[in-house]
Amino acid sequence: MTTADVWLPIPPDEIEGLPEGPRYRHWDGADEFPADPADCGFYVVPYMKPPGVGIRPLPLMRSVRVVQTLSAGTDHVEPGLKDLPPGVRLCNARGVHEASTAELTLALILASLRGIPDFVRAQDKGEWRGGFRPALADKNVLIVGYGSIGAAIEDRLVPFELARVARVARSARTTERGPVHPLTELPALLPEADVVVLSTPLTETTRHLVDAGFLARMKDGALLVNVARGGVVDTKALLTEVESGRVTAALDVTDPEPLPAEHPLWRTPGVLVTPHVGGPTSAFRPRAERLLVSQLRRHLNQEEPRNVVLVTGAGAL
Repeated sequence: MTTADVWLPIPPDEIEGLPEGPRYRHWDGADEFPADPADCGFYVVPYMKPPGVGIRPLPLMRSVRVVQTLSAGTDHVEPGLKDLPPGVRLCNARGVHEASTAELTLALILASLRGIPDFVRAQDKGEWRGGFRPALADKNVLIVGYGSIGAAIEDRLVPFELARVARVARSARTTERGPVHPLTELPALLPEADVVVLSTPLTETTRHLVDAGFLARMKDGALLVNVARGGVVDTKALLTEVESGRVTAALDVTDPEPLPAEHPLWRTPGVLVTPHVGGPTSAFRPRAERLLVSQLRRHLNQEEPRNVVLVTGAGAL
């Protein structure tokens, strides 16, 4: 059993059930470290901090064995892993964000299709402005990135009487709900989709996956929903399409992020932007705390942690 320091972004006395043994240090990205990073054996990366904050102590963490994010994606941490010794486990927060992100995805789809932003603007002016809007019922939805979040999104789509849900992931497989198509089949699936949902991790393969060619294959009037990472979409190519009015977009993540006040995405008709709020809800803390308690117990019992996405010296899993 290890007694090395554990760094937590949540105050340890607020987490019920933490196992005894380690020295718990609270660090949520402050300028000063709570202790010598060289003594940290289990590091939980601060959540929703500016780029570079979470990886700042990594070059000094010579004893760390587990790096645990509280986000579904790990792309913000991976640049700092080169400074770590071999064999360090990088774990994501699978199980923490599925409910909240799937809820927001449904909210973005429904708000965009039913014109909720236009109604809010009309309400601000005291105008009773009706109109005909598309329903989600009878639509074809394509989910690009069918991990746990993609599956949670489909779970919530089921009651809406869709015509079809198509699923795409890195490689083909079969699920209880139906087949998952490989990325190589994406070009053939895009022209059939009324709504395209992006929930894929940001990797070298998926960076700018949504480029001019991808967008050109989408049908006229289709809606693109991004709850993945901003870098999955080529923003310049997207602007060309939405400014023409051929497609619409609902974006919880953007590139750049935060989106500058003068950026045209803010003012382009048919674009709904939310400021990366898929994860931070009331559902976050209880799920994050349960994950940390479980992972720390496994760590102290010298068991393999869950949700390992990469091992330093070995690459991605």
